[in-house]
This record gives sequence, structure tokens and C-alpha cells, in this order.
Amino acid sequence: MMERALDEKTSVSPQIAPDDVAGLAESGVTTIICNRPDIEVPEELASAAMGEACRAAGVAFVANPLSPGMLSVDIIEAQLAAIAADQGRTLAYCASGTRSSILWAFAMAMSGKMTNEAILKALDQAGYPAPGLAGQLDQVRR
Repeated sequence: MMERALDEKTSVSPQIAPDDVAGLAESGVTTIICNRPDIEVPEELASAAMGEACRAAGVAFVANPLSPGMLSVDIIEAQLAAIAADQGRTLAYCASGTRSSILWAFAMAMSGKMTNEAILKALDQAGYPAPGLAGQLDQVRR
């Protein structure tokens, strides 16, 4: 698993497995957000299995699936709420980490806590460059 920090509280990664959750909890992760739809994964990686592994490890679990091309205000708001509710460290995952990083970017823009420049810099430093995203971030900024 390749966890990449976006800020001091939130990281993203490619797909994780139930066996990864205990180690993530030991490393300080207190919330895991699944941004991958169940239709993309085998049953052993589906949100039900991941949620069960999180409960067993004492980690909060949020299923907020994002299918390609289906980004909406509701999904962005759910991501922002999950990140904001976590008092510790949050890990969001999808197939490669890209959807989770883009959702984080929109959530940060929506919250108004970061400038577009800071958001884009964080994405770039984490290995998820999205230089053309600034105009779209402005559309959700409150």
C-alpha cells in the first residue's frame, strides 16, 4: 500500500485490503474513506468487508463511492463531512488514489480552508498533479 499525504490530516492511497486496516490503525489512521464503488472490486474488498475490518480495528469507516464521471456536490459534501468529523488522521482510497485526491481537492475548496494554489501544490507533491483543476475548484468554493 502506498499512502500519500495531502495535508497534515488526510492521506490517499490505491486500493487497500482488510488485512491493511490494523496496521493503518496502529500508524494513527482513525477514519478510512472508501471512494471506490463495490462494482469495481471483488467481494473481499467491497465496502461491507472493509467496514467490518475497520470496526474490528476501532477505525471509523465511510463509504463514499465515486464512479468515473459522476462527481457531484453531494459526494463532495460527504467527503468534506467525513474529513471534518475525524479528530485524527484520515485515509481515503480508490483504485489508484486519484479519485480520492480529486475529492479531497474539491472538499478543501468547498470548505474555503485552502487556496486553489495550495490545493494544487498539495496534489502535485503527492504525485497527483491536476494543473487544470483550478477553474472547477472555484465552482464549488463557498
